[in-house]
This record gives sequence, C-alpha cells and structure tokens, in this order.
Amino acid sequence: MFEDVSMKGKKVLITAGGSGLGLEMAKAFVAAGSDVFVCDIDQESLAAAKVQCPQIHTAIADVSQEESVAALFALIHDKFGGLDVLVNNAGIAGPTGYVETLNKADWDKTLAVNITGQFLCARLAIPLLKKSDAGVMINMSSAAGHLGFAGRAAYAASKWAVIGFTKSLAIELGKSGVRVNAVLPGAVEGPRIRAVIAAKAQTLGKPVDEVASSYEQQASLGRMVTARDIANMVLFTASSAAGSVNGQALVVDGHTQALV
Repeated sequence: MFEDVSMKGKKVLITAGGSGLGLEMAKAFVAAGSDVFVCDIDQESLAAAKVQCPQIHTAIADVSQEESVAALFALIHDKFGGLDVLVNNAGIAGPTGYVETLNKADWDKTLAVNITGQFLCARLAIPLLKKSDAGVMINMSSAAGHLGFAGRAAYAASKWAVIGFTKSLAIELGKSGVRVNAVLPGAVEGPRIRAVIAAKAQTLGKPVDEVASSYEQQASLGRMVTARDIANMVLFTASSAAGSVNGQALVVDGHTQALV
C-alpha cells in the first residue's frame, strides 16, 4: 500500500476465522507478514483452514461463553505473549421472520454471539492492546448496522449495537493509543448469504432467484461485495496507514441505500 506501512510481526487474533470472511482476513494478514491466531466453534473448519493457511494458529472457542473466551486468551498469552490487533468477526445470521413470529431464544442467541461475544473478547484484549505500540480493535458490524432490515430485526439490532460499542470504546481507549473501528460489509457473496436468501425467500413466499436478484441489485454497483473486499478494508484499518482513523463505521457495501 505505502512503502512505510508494514504489518510484519504484528500479533493478530481473528474470531470465527475458520472459514468465510474470517479466513480471508487471516490469509490477508499472513500475506502481510503478521502472526495470526484464529478461533472458531467448528473443528472441521479450523482443520480445513490450517490446510489452506498453514501459518495460522488455531483454537476452538465459543465467543458467547465467558469461560471459553478466557481459555482462548490464556492460549494467546502462551503463544504470542501479547496482542496488537483484535478482529471481532464472530457472528451469526440469526432468525429470519417478522418480529411477531420470533421467539426469545433465537433473539437471545443472536445478541449473545453478535454483541456479547465482542464484549467478552474486547474486555480481555484491551489490557494487551494497551501494551502494544499501536493496538487496534476492529469490530465487524454490517450494512444492517446503519440501515433497517425488515425480517432480520434481531440481526440488525445486534449490528447497530456493535456501532455504539465501537464508538464508546474508541473514546475510552483513544488516550491509550488504541484505535477502535467497525467495518460494515454489505451482502458478501458466499454460502452464508445464500442461506439467508433461501430463508428470506421462504418467509416471503417468493422464488429464491427473485430474492437473490434483489440482493445483488440493492447496491449501486449492482453486485454483492467479495470476502477479499472486506479483508482489504480490515487490513488497511489495522495498519498505520489508517493511524488517524478511530471510532468510525467503515461501510463496504457497493453503496447500498436500503436492505431488502
């Protein structure tokens, strides 16, 4: 990117890094020379990720469970002895359906992973990031974190919460030199969005192809974004090239005005 920008030797933790966006981020950081630790709840995903990217360190962890997060950070201490970058990537799609059809268990689970999980990881990462020369936290939100999303209220609520959490942390930690930003992906091409589209089509009683086309056309660019698009933004935000970027909601969605 710039000659004086380097991520070489940076110690990076990415939650939910076994597949999808998390794995793409891990590959980007490894290519930039960083030491990368990823966690995931799926052992098979971690094993497959290790094959694709042998340099990464891996561990099973459920970010919604306090004990599991504590065990994860004990491993971080053992393997890295510190931390420069935390990417709070773990999240779930949550239920699809209008609010009056939702049950509390699905609502609670969505918030437990998507926002409480970020809190649990941030709480233990902050002391380590403060000791870094340039600590960075990146919290993954969504385009649904600044737009309404009919039929996906639990998900949208959790992703709006990420923005408030991020901006509050940026104020708390700025004086310690730790930057905190959120990245808001639009619809990212891949298996996860295709599952969401299928569920939405069933809820609306519409053909899957019709719903898929509306997702592709909701952005001004007329297409979904890619996992590499998001990884590039995360890598930039973590680097010194973004040294004065703090407390921001960085949208990568091809210019989306409304979610369908």
